[in-house]
Amino acid sequence: MSIQNLAEPDQAVGTDRMAPVTVGVGPLSFEDVVAVARHGASVEISSESLEQIRRSRGIIEALADDVVPHYGVSTGFGALATRHIPLDLRAQLQRSLVRSHAAGSGPEVEREVVRATMLLRLSTLATGRTGVREQTAQAYAALLNAGITPVVHEYGSLGCSGDLAPLAHCALAAMGEGTVRTADGELADAADALAAAGITPVELREKEGLALINGTDGMLGQLVLAITDLRQLLTTADITAAMSVEGLLGTDDVFAADLQALRPHPGQAASAENLRKVLADSPIRESHRDPEACTRVQDAYSLRCAPQVAGGARDTVDHAALVAGRELASAIDNPVVTLDGRVESNGNFHGAPVAYVLDFLAIVAADVASMAERRTDRFLDVARSHGLNAFLADDPGVDSGHMIAQYTQAAIVSEMKRLAAPASVDSIPSSAMQEDHVSMGWSGARKLRRAVDGLTRVLAVELLTAARGIDLRAPLEPSPATGALIAELRKSAAGPATDRFLAPDIEAAVQLVASGRAVSAVESVTGPLN
Repeated sequence: MSIQNLAEPDQAVGTDRMAPVTVGVGPLSFEDVVAVARHGASVEISSESLEQIRRSRGIIEALADDVVPHYGVSTGFGALATRHIPLDLRAQLQRSLVRSHAAGSGPEVEREVVRATMLLRLSTLATGRTGVREQTAQAYAALLNAGITPVVHEYGSLGCSGDLAPLAHCALAAMGEGTVRTADGELADAADALAAAGITPVELREKEGLALINGTDGMLGQLVLAITDLRQLLTTADITAAMSVEGLLGTDDVFAADLQALRPHPGQAASAENLRKVLADSPIRESHRDPEACTRVQDAYSLRCAPQVAGGARDTVDHAALVAGRELASAIDNPVVTLDGRVESNGNFHGAPVAYVLDFLAIVAADVASMAERRTDRFLDVARSHGLNAFLADDPGVDSGHMIAQYTQAAIVSEMKRLAAPASVDSIPSSAMQEDHVSMGWSGARKLRRAVDGLTRVLAVELLTAARGIDLRAPLEPSPATGALIAELRKSAAGPATDRFLAPDIEAAVQLVASGRAVSAVESVTGPLN
């Protein structure tokens, strides 16, 4: 499954239309990360952070001649940490570390992921806890501001000792080596790209190579982007669920606030409120409110329990956001320069806390998608659609309607269920058993990006199908909120008719969901949704 970014990235970098993000005045916010990673905002390092960087660098330089070995300063790395490195080889030690660890393979990672990774590594450098020089930190800011994006590959991180290979490819570019993409997306040699941008390549000194590759920045950046996208998608899921309830002649009585309050999960209450807002003043709903005219006692679970499932997903996203917020406030390196000037080894680079929530989010994304697919399928079955044509076809038998659109949904949901298998329960020892337990957090992040894309597409098919079903209820009118969304959809995907090439209509719905225009269309009537 390919990855659909949920917002079109702005290619221009460092423009006046967006304020620069200042690094080092406290933890970065989700909005900061998205602004830099996805929308090309520039960055600057606070003066206070530059002073901290200079102070900790002085501590590292004071250790250079110490007869006592210091990991990453005067020793090798990992299982090779027992080797004492003489002074004249220490610059080579750092260069060799980055070059050897830039060992990624496979497809190229998305621009927004690489920019998020670099921003988060810069944020840790700006804490002054890593011991790098000021010019090294400034080089990362310069690369981001010039829109130069190192080529990073899909495979290479085990999510422990940092996202080593992805971060090494970023560090390699700062050295003026390897391959990058320029601001306009063209592949280029890093040395040429840096020269064209007026950026001096970094000549790494003691500990700097290690400091540039030893963090959870890749998996964390992807977590922040996924949380941002999932929050929009879960609002969209409430909207499409409401459309399905409406189009399938379901009841909104079960979404009443007092019923939801009997089980006081905050996400459930938020989703139910959204459903009530979208369904408000629906003539279709009013047409079957009379209990004597409507013989159904209860709707199917996929309709009735929508707030419970989407609400549980919302609460899971909030938990993941709590973890991500803590990680954004962290300074991850090994060894680390403490506030009182000690240089200490530690295990904070282990990605377990991030890996667990990455896996958890893939699970809930799959379940929300699974429920949406079940609602779509109900529209297509004459035994369950309450009077609609088979498969919503214009002339069933001659036309197939949305039969295969549901197949597409089902294929995606099946893939999402496979992606929901946790990565964090696996561990393959590395570095001659020195690194004998790893998190696989990067793998969890890559799975989650595909799951987010899958959920986008599944909700788009539900939107397209529910809109068609509602149109076929004419002359009954939908709710004002639903009507506004269908009108927006109809700008790019025509209403019910004989069969036509369906893939473009699905893609139009995907873009409507991914861009946020589906939510905006509904909110133009309801006001802000949860």
